[in-house]
Amino acid sequence: MVKSIKYFEEKCINKFEELENKFLKDPTRIAEYVLGLTSELQNLGLQMVAESLETMDEMLRESPVRKRNWQVEGRSEKRLITSLGTVSFRKTLFTDKRTGKSEYLLDRIMGMGRHERMTEDAEARLLEEVVQTSYRRGGEGSSLGGGVSRQTVKNKLHGLEFPSWEKGVGRKREVEYLYIDADEDHVSLQFLEKKGDLGGSGKGVKSNCQIVKLVYVYEGTEEESPGGGRRRLVNPHCFCRVCEGEGNRELWDEVYEYMDGNYDLKKVKKVYVNGDGGSWILSGVRRLSGLTHVLDGFHLEKALTRLTSHMLDSREDAKEELRRAIRDGGKVAFEGKVRELEGYLKEGAGEERMEKAREYVLSNWEAARMRLGREEGVSGCSAEGHVSHVLSSRMSSRPMGWSVEGAGKMAQLRAYYMNGGDMLELARYQKGGLPVAAGAEEEVLSAAEVLRSERNRHGELGKYVESITHSLSPQSKKKVYFNAHIWGL
Repeated sequence: MVKSIKYFEEKCINKFEELENKFLKDPTRIAEYVLGLTSELQNLGLQMVAESLETMDEMLRESPVRKRNWQVEGRSEKRLITSLGTVSFRKTLFTDKRTGKSEYLLDRIMGMGRHERMTEDAEARLLEEVVQTSYRRGGEGSSLGGGVSRQTVKNKLHGLEFPSWEKGVGRKREVEYLYIDADEDHVSLQFLEKKGDLGGSGKGVKSNCQIVKLVYVYEGTEEESPGGGRRRLVNPHCFCRVCEGEGNRELWDEVYEYMDGNYDLKKVKKVYVNGDGGSWILSGVRRLSGLTHVLDGFHLEKALTRLTSHMLDSREDAKEELRRAIRDGGKVAFEGKVRELEGYLKEGAGEERMEKAREYVLSNWEAARMRLGREEGVSGCSAEGHVSHVLSSRMSSRPMGWSVEGAGKMAQLRAYYMNGGDMLELARYQKGGLPVAAGAEEEVLSAAEVLRSERNRHGELGKYVESITHSLSPQSKKKVYFNAHIWGL
């Protein structure tokens, strides 16, 4: 860190004083003061990172351990995108004497791929932005120094792998009721696998709609604040997927594994599934034993509105009669009321609308009765609002087109984000566990080498040595810390 210390002493302190003097002369220019400090600190940070990288590279060149199997091939200027900005530094290409393969050993020790040009912190910033806004802003937000292209952001998103949920630590939670809300969003596709492969609907319109599924588990609702009137879900956990067939079954299996891993299901009286009766939701109810389907109130009311919209001023009274028939009567009573309402239709108008609504209620009869029956534990469904908040706000509320792969990855990223996932951990997860350096417990530097390094360092720092005081010099510590990694080469 010698160069950085010199830079700070010779450049930064003077610049800081200059900026402060300007601010003191004109206190209304605080913005310029802050921006100037930010710029100087950013430059200092980038120089420190570059110097650290070049120091490690120099240790590799000097290491007797490295020289056993690797020879120097050459050095070149490289650029690395970080959240602080783009770092420019020189690193060495080495060739394996045994295989003839060339490699930047510094990349290997840092856990970076051969062609990787972005650090994990920059990737985390990219993901934080792209999960909320757009590919373009995700690329711009990845680094203070400018960022990356939309294509790079797209490639990063499409390549994401997500960790499985983590089991709760310690005792499983005990609750009387659990709730599962399920619904879907419809997003527009640009293409399936390549541009131009979207088929037509038969009416000259492209079939470019993709269903994105949302399932979330929670323990009920509570007031956000005393007397506030607004309520929030208790311990919600989201799952989002683009899936069909086996993927749909895997989605519901993951939901069950989450519940079983975090709750004592033997203590749960009932698990209610709030949904609109879609086939993929019913398949989950059938797949997981002990679930009770409750028809989403929004879709039930929508069906009742379609059955009564022609009744004008008597519409609300007619709705209440239908609710009573569903809640207290049976299918015969319900169909009788529907036939009565059909008698008020104008000739040739509304019959198809009423037939679809009638079939919808009858096909979800028990779930509709559960919604209106006031059974203990039945709670309202907030799926429509959550679809808007979790999916639509990013994926379909504005004109945009997706690929199937992109929609699926973004859906999972939205769920990860809503569940409070750490984007830095997600970026780090893409690389898997770093290998342990074999033989790292062996001593790499002798006492003589450490002492020689100390003498060289004092001569190198000169007058700056008085600026820092440590029991063991940072330079010596760096050699001890870093050389342990070289044993893995």
